[in-house]
Amino acid sequence: MTVQQALEGNKMYIVDYHDIYLPFLDKINALDGRKAYATRTIFFKTSLGTLKPIAIELSLPQAGPSSRSKRVVTAPVDATSNWIWQLAKAHVCSNDAGVHQLANHWLRTHASLEPFILAAHRQLSAMHPIFKLLDPHMRYTLEINALARQNLINADGVIESCFTPGKYCMEISAAAYKNWRFDMEALPADLIRRGMAEPDPTKPHGLKLLIEDYPYATDGLLIWSAIENWVRTYVNHYYPNSSLICNDKELQTWYSESINVGHADLRHKDWWPTLNNGEDLISVLTTLIWLASAQHAALNFGQYPYGGYVPNRPPLMRRLIPEENDPEYANFLADPQKYFLLALPSLLQATKYMAVVDTLSTHSPDEEYLGERQQPWIWSGDTEIIEAFFEFSSEINKIEKEIDNRNADPSLRNRCGAGVLPYELLAPSSDPGVTCRGVPNSVSI
Repeated sequence: MTVQQALEGNKMYIVDYHDIYLPFLDKINALDGRKAYATRTIFFKTSLGTLKPIAIELSLPQAGPSSRSKRVVTAPVDATSNWIWQLAKAHVCSNDAGVHQLANHWLRTHASLEPFILAAHRQLSAMHPIFKLLDPHMRYTLEINALARQNLINADGVIESCFTPGKYCMEISAAAYKNWRFDMEALPADLIRRGMAEPDPTKPHGLKLLIEDYPYATDGLLIWSAIENWVRTYVNHYYPNSSLICNDKELQTWYSESINVGHADLRHKDWWPTLNNGEDLISVLTTLIWLASAQHAALNFGQYPYGGYVPNRPPLMRRLIPEENDPEYANFLADPQKYFLLALPSLLQATKYMAVVDTLSTHSPDEEYLGERQQPWIWSGDTEIIEAFFEFSSEINKIEKEIDNRNADPSLRNRCGAGVLPYELLAPSSDPGVTCRGVPNSVSI
């Protein structure tokens, strides 16, 4: 088929890290032992519903009118191109590791939630119904963010030493924040924005997934809907009409401070949801609970299982891919495996990274998971809400069983089969330790 036919048939997908990396490449590549491209990777959706990488674009800033700023690498046809393909994939993984940690993990869950949590503690009484709802989803987040500032994202800290951007890591995170939008953090909106789904009121959840076997989306939509139903019951119980929301000074002050003080750089954006009626409040609260629980879990607890073997997903690269006229090209041809290993993180860098992501991927013994609550008696005067919470807990248990069934279905090639990890990052419960599963209530690690 032609490229146009593939596009029209929703067969072509792209992982695009070009714009987020390109402005920083000159500074990154000037660092000692750091080398990066701005990458784009094209995937083709096969008849099995799996994605096959077919081309990688590697971009560098234009150094001069005759310089080569872009290079496209395609799937290998011989031994030499195979090693170039391996190096190109490693650079894509390095880009991916950086964007994952700096933009998706730190920015979209840890950092973006903190203003809402601070404002809740400052503006909402502990007896306020919305504080009671959010309380388990704010547990330990301020503590873990403070520890991150001391040891992870600080100057010369773990993130700077383990990821390719080095001392420009937080600058990249800050640049990504300029394009952050709270209204796009809801799972359905995010899937549509990224071109992975289309609105379709005839489908479950009102969405048509373009890749039907997309584990993060299919499992996530089950959890999103369960959270939304629970929040809707809760909000409708305490706020049966819009005037109660508009006249709730604590609630309005909490939301206003979260935006105008906590997200002051973006406070004038017109995309912020209003807080004028029940649907507004349901949307805002569902998004916050989703980010604190399932979104963070999907980003965090697979870091060691998926990325702990550094050659498979290096967070840092030390060499560019040699061109034929480069002095290093002869060394590459003579021993491509040695060149590949020297392009990966050093033994010290790899060991430090493994130790950190092992810690980050670990569930503590006192973890509280979605659908659980240490203090359900907090609503002791509200039988209806207690019943609604236990219905929510029951729904989460059903979702866990459904995820187990999906992971045992051989027709779902992206989560079942030889060499394929079952997708359990959104399976709600977990034992302590590194399990590659479990959805805690809050951003607590």
